[in-house]
Amino acid sequence: MTAVTGRAERAELEGGARRLILDHAARLLRSNGYHQTSLREIAEAVGIRKASLYHHFRSKEEIVEAVVNDGVRFVHEAVSAALEVAGAADPHRRLEAAIAAHLSALHGHSDYTSASIKVFSFGENNPAPESVRRIRRGYDDLWRALIDELASAGTLTPGVAPERLRLFLLGAMNGSVDWYRAGRFDIAQLAGELAGLVGARRDS
Repeated sequence: MTAVTGRAERAELEGGARRLILDHAARLLRSNGYHQTSLREIAEAVGIRKASLYHHFRSKEEIVEAVVNDGVRFVHEAVSAALEVAGAADPHRRLEAAIAAHLSALHGHSDYTSASIKVFSFGENNPAPESVRRIRRGYDDLWRALIDELASAGTLTPGVAPERLRLFLLGAMNGSVDWYRAGRFDIAQLAGELAGLVGARRDS
């Protein structure tokens, strides 16, 4: 085994351990919230000593930051990919594709995305780190651009404020973590219905 190979294997092992920690942290944060999730509980869930966590993360806040950022990234990447596939399709179809991708990622990575929604504020009087706010702004900007497409195409109900529409859409989609059940609802159908609620219409 060469030194390069050894370093690569160690990096892979460390990366796997880091992901395992985040997986368990996301599940606990989703269930218990920020204040009720401790480093000791995370370590016990992973099956390691609390002190071993510090080999991968400097603090509980760094673990939470990584979970929250991953939750947003999973959804952002899915929606970006869906819009790229949709290409220059009419704005209504692009909106449906974005909603379907958001919902699919939201529920496909439910521990991370639910934890991200639940603990975004990092607790009362504890503002989110800059990386969390930056990554969230990036995703918000994607939706601002999409809503602007709809407005420019004249597919919004007259009088609807684009920024309030964006907040409504994201709130409605993220709120589905409370009622969505796989097998009970069809995501493509939900995407079409939700797109219809915002006043967008199909181009003929």
